[in-house]
Amino acid sequence: MEPPVLRTARLELSAPGDDDVAAIHAECQDAAIQRLTTVPSPYLPADAQTFVDLTRAWWVEGSEATWAIRLEGRLVGMVGLAKLPSGGPEIGYWVSSRVRGHGIATEAACAVVDWGFAPERPAIERIEWRAVVGNTGSARVARSLGFRYEGLLRRAHVNSLGRSDLWIGGLLRDDDRAPVPWAVLG
Repeated sequence: MEPPVLRTARLELSAPGDDDVAAIHAECQDAAIQRLTTVPSPYLPADAQTFVDLTRAWWVEGSEATWAIRLEGRLVGMVGLAKLPSGGPEIGYWVSSRVRGHGIATEAACAVVDWGFAPERPAIERIEWRAVVGNTGSARVARSLGFRYEGLLRRAHVNSLGRSDLWIGGLLRDDDRAPVPWAVLG
């Protein structure tokens, strides 16, 4: 599958490339990204290069769709859908601490959800969202996109820092995308 470029009002989403390795490495030094995602900790320059190489392979295989989030030409995050062949891929995203709270993750994730549910991908019936318990920023993004909170997965998140409980939510192709209340967000 050829990686498409997605554009929103402020953002360009495109496949990460070798020119992004230094920026990805720098952003992944953020302790929150290391704690709340599956990136290695410590995150080395070689990890960023391996990630970029993997994203190329995923696009070719059609197994995952990963985009670099670019604001005014500058990399400010990543967003993607993992496990595409399952028909119920999982959305994931992180954004730079410099732009958190400015709607960047929401804008990028909305474009990816729209791409996933486009008519040319009828096999995708559901998109799943997961986040480490307490990651209210990610939960607010998912809720704003119409995801429904579905529960708690005990010790389901595994990264180099250990195990954590996860919140899980889902969005169906035919769901009304209007936000609904989530008990975990009060």
